[in-house]
Formats: sequence, C-alpha cells, structure tokens
Amino acid sequence: MSDQIKFIVDSLNKEPFRKNYNLITFDSLEPMQLLQVLSDVLAEIDPKQLVDLREEMPEQTAKRMLSLLGILKYKPSGNATDMTTFRQGLVIGSKPVIYPVLHWLLQRTNELKKRAYLARFLIKLEVPSEFLQDETVADTNKQDISAMEEEKDQLIKRVEHLKKRVETAQNYQWMLKIARQLRVEKERAEYLAQQKQEQKNQLFHAVQRLQRVQNQLKSMRQAAADAKPESLMKRLEEEIKFNLYMVTEKFPKELENKKKELHFLQKVVSEPAMGHSDLLELESKINEINTEINQLIEKKMMRNEPIEGKLSLYRQQASIISRKKEAKAEELQEAKEKLASLEREASVKRNQTREFDGTEVLKGDEFKRYVSKLRSKSTVFKKKHQIIAELKAEFGLLQRTEELLKQRHENIQQQLQTMEEKKGISGYSYTQEELERVSALKSEVDEMKGRTLDDMSEMVKKLNSLVSEKKSALASVIKELRQLRQKCQELTQECDEKKSQYDSCAAGLESNRSKLEQEVRRLREECLQEESRYHYTNCMIKNLEVQLRRATDEMKAYISSDQQEKRKAIREQYTKNIAEQENLGKKLREKQKVVRESHGPNMKQAKMWRDLQQLMECKKQCFLKQQSQTSIGQVIQEGGEDRLIL
Repeated sequence: MSDQIKFIVDSLNKEPFRKNYNLITFDSLEPMQLLQVLSDVLAEIDPKQLVDLREEMPEQTAKRMLSLLGILKYKPSGNATDMTTFRQGLVIGSKPVIYPVLHWLLQRTNELKKRAYLARFLIKLEVPSEFLQDETVADTNKQDISAMEEEKDQLIKRVEHLKKRVETAQNYQWMLKIARQLRVEKERAEYLAQQKQEQKNQLFHAVQRLQRVQNQLKSMRQAAADAKPESLMKRLEEEIKFNLYMVTEKFPKELENKKKELHFLQKVVSEPAMGHSDLLELESKINEINTEINQLIEKKMMRNEPIEGKLSLYRQQASIISRKKEAKAEELQEAKEKLASLEREASVKRNQTREFDGTEVLKGDEFKRYVSKLRSKSTVFKKKHQIIAELKAEFGLLQRTEELLKQRHENIQQQLQTMEEKKGISGYSYTQEELERVSALKSEVDEMKGRTLDDMSEMVKKLNSLVSEKKSALASVIKELRQLRQKCQELTQECDEKKSQYDSCAAGLESNRSKLEQEVRRLREECLQEESRYHYTNCMIKNLEVQLRRATDEMKAYISSDQQEKRKAIREQYTKNIAEQENLGKKLREKQKVVRESHGPNMKQAKMWRDLQQLMECKKQCFLKQQSQTSIGQVIQEGGEDRLIL
C-alpha cells in the first residue's frame, strides 16, 4: 500500500495535476477532498468530468464516476469485488476503494484518454421514446441498429471461419492452450519488467541516499572525534536556544495561524456554494476596501511625522530579521527531519542487508571485487543460457519439420487411396509395395548366393582405398580445425579476462565519477554562495559610496564661503525650514491668544443674538395669530349682515 500511495503522490505532483502533496498531507485528506482528487484525475481523462463536487449531489457523483469507470473497463480488485461495497465506498470517499482506482488510472492515463475519446462514438445512444415518434429519427435509429447488427453478423462469421480453419490443424486444442499460455506469460513478463524497472530505480535512489548518509555520518564522526568540551557546550547551547525559539515563538505562531486557517476553512465550508453574482459582489467589496486603504495611506503620508517614519524603519528592519529567523528555523527543522529520515532509511537498508545474507554491507575494494565476480558469473550464465536457447530452438524446428513431413506423407497416402478407390483398384499400392519388397528380398538373396569371395575381397579393397583417400583429404582440414579450435579457446579466455578487467575498471570509474559529481555539486553551491556574497558586498559598497559622496558634498557646501553653495546645503535647508516652522508656530500661538481673550465677550454676544432671535420669532408668531383672529371676525360680521338683508 505504501508503494501505491507513493506512486499516486508522485504522479499527482507532476504535470498536469501539480498538486504539491506529500505522503502525510495526501493521507490526511478528507473524504470529500479525496473524491475531488479522483474527479480531477477523471477530468484529465475525459474533460466532461470537470465538476465541483460541492455543487453536485452525492448520488449524481457516484453515477457519473461509475459510468466512466465502466467505459474504461475498470475491475475492482481485492475486497471490492462486491459492487455494492464498491459503490458505497465510492460515495463516502473510502480510502481502500479510491486508492486502487487512482493507482490504476494514473498508470495508464494516455491509454484511457484514447478509450474515453473513442467511447463516445462506439457506445449506443439511448433515444427517448418521445423523439422516436418522428419518422426521420425512427428510420435513422433503425438503420443504425441494422448496420450494427450486420457488422456483428460479419464479425461472428469471420470468427467462425477462423475457428474452422484452425480446427483442421492437428493438435488444435494443444496449440490453443499454448497460445493462451503465451499471452498470459507475455502479460506477466511485461508486468515483471515494469516491476524490475521500478525496483531498479528504487535501488538506485536507495544507493544514492545511502552514499549521502554515509558521507554525512563520516563527517559527523570526524567532527565528533575532533570536538572539544567547549565546542560541544556551545553546540548544545545553540540547540537549546533553537528549541526555545521553536517552542516559545515559532510553534505558537504556527498554531495560531493554523487555527485561523481552520476557522476560515470551516466558515467557507459551512457557507453555500457561491455563484457568479456573489463573486462580483465580493470583488466590488474588495475594491472598496482597497480604495479606503489607499486613502488612509495617503493621509498618513501627508502627515509626514518624522518620529513615526523612524519607528516604521525600525519596525521594517525588525520584521525582516524575524522573517529571516523564521526562514532559517524552518530550513534547520527541515534539514533535521531529512537527516532523521535518512538515518532511518539507512538503518532499515542495513538491517535488510544483514537479513538477506547475514553479513555487513560491503565497502570499497570488497564491493568492487564482489561486483566483478558477479559480472563474470552473469556473463557465463548468459552464454550458457544462450546455448540452451539455441538448442531448444533447433529442437523445436526439427520437431516441427518431422511433424510436417509426417503430415505430408499421410496426406499423400490419403490422396493415393482416394485415387485407387476412384479407379476401382483399392489396395493396389499396398500390394505393389509388398511385391517390390519380396522381389527385392529375392534379388538380394540371389546376389548373396551368386557373389564369390573374390568379388567380396575386391569390394573390401575398394572400400579401404576410398576410406584412405577420404582420410588423406580430410587430414589437412582436421589439422586446421584443431588449430582454429585452440585459437578460439585462447581468444575466448582472453576475451573473458579483458571483459572482467573492463567491468572492474568501469565499476571503479563509476564510483569515482559519482564522487567527482558530488564534489562538483558542492563546489558549485559554494561558488553560488560566494557569488551572491560578492554581489551583496558590491551593493553595500555602492550604497556606502553614495552616502560618503553625499556627506562630502554636504561638508564642502557647509565649509564653502560662497553663499549660493551654502544655500544648497541640506543643513541650511533644514535650518530654514525649522525657522519657517517656528515663525508659523509663533503666529499661531498669537492667534490662539487673541481667540482665548475674545472668547468670553464673543460668547456673551452670541447669546444675546440668540435671545434677540428668539424674541423676534415670538413676536412673529403673535402677529400671525392676531392677524388670523381679525380675518375670522370680519367673516362672521359679513355673514350677519347678509342674514339681515335677507
């Protein structure tokens, strides 16, 4: 499972996902976040799967993912063979269900992209019944179905034809079984080759890490051997200071930040999904707040308080120092964690090596000798294996030739029998063979009887002479062949010796190359550090030169007898500004004094004016009231006169 999670994390950190996970953060993901990761991987295979799970119901999510996994021909492995359990695990975001799915998808992403692209053209579309009422749609659907059925029939016929062709061959079942076994073995060989490559990479990385850890351990041992009590005490004091800083300052800040982040994330999760209008509203609020911040900054700059400026400078320097301190503390903590993990890995590898062969890890020349011996054995094994493979191939070829000849002989005999049956002379070939065999036996017997001893002796002489001629003809060839065989053996032995020397030399050069690469890497890092230090020093020197130039110009202007140059001096400008500000302050104080002296009489006069205003308002109201009463009396009087006239 750990290798599976490691492969998933490595794949998600690469393009196009770039998740920036590690084993701890990935394993601590919530079920909803894990489902979102699975949805992102499926969206990379099929862009239609790009969905935010917060805006989708769980049933729709499970249905969408299961349909795509069915198209991709994913088969649950292990304990997830029950589809009900698999669906439930997919809905709730169970790690034992989702991890194998992610591992399977990330192993063959390109292949699955092609399959998902072709699936849209190969899957039959379910046309709703209301659309089938249209004649055009119904005819098109029928034609599509009939074309697919015809294609299916053609494929079935082709398969049957191929089966008939194969069934006529001999050992049909055996050959079919062998072909099936060959396919299984090929798949297994591919899987084993992939595993072998992964293990080689892991072994290479482990060896590199082991070398680095051994170098660090050697340097630490040397440092411990050369250490003095004073240096050890100083190192312990530094470590105590670092731990105190981590406990009292860094960890509480990080804890507070994590709590704030957790509170913010909980607040975000509790809120409903935001739409486009909500985002626009938030953007407008952010713009308003930014404008307010800019206005406040402008007001602060307009005040131009020198004391606050000095304090802000010191605050800025303090914040820079604290950030540098935090960064260095984080780097030190990461280095310590990395050192601890490397030490654990080295101890694990050392224990595994002891369990494997019961010996310690080989070092230096012993390891080189072991590697050269192992390579010589591997070359001998490869040669023997190659000879066995050639013999097996030749045996198979001869066996196949024998089978073909037997089959051809049987076919010819069958054809001959059928022709005899057609001609009405069945059994003729067999009878003829028997007669020929009997006649041959009779002739041989007759010859044996008719031969004489002279003929036999003459035949023996001829045979002896023929054998001697062949021996004399082959003697030179045999002698040359013996020399060539001896030479071949010498060259083979020399080749093996040269190859072993080459392998040992290559192993030594490889180890030297790795050491040189490490040294070059270290020197490059030192060069970069020195270069950055050089640039920093140059910048500081330039700043100091500018400040020195300003100071010399100021001194020249201050000492100079020319009034124009004195006026240009910064000291003169500041004294002038101070005098102007003092005059302005004196005027303002005089104005304040005048205001304080005239404050009492002015307040009395203002009160008198307010009383006069109130009196005038009262008179106005009385006048308006009196005027309204006189108008009412006139109306009443006019009405009485009218009644008298009537």
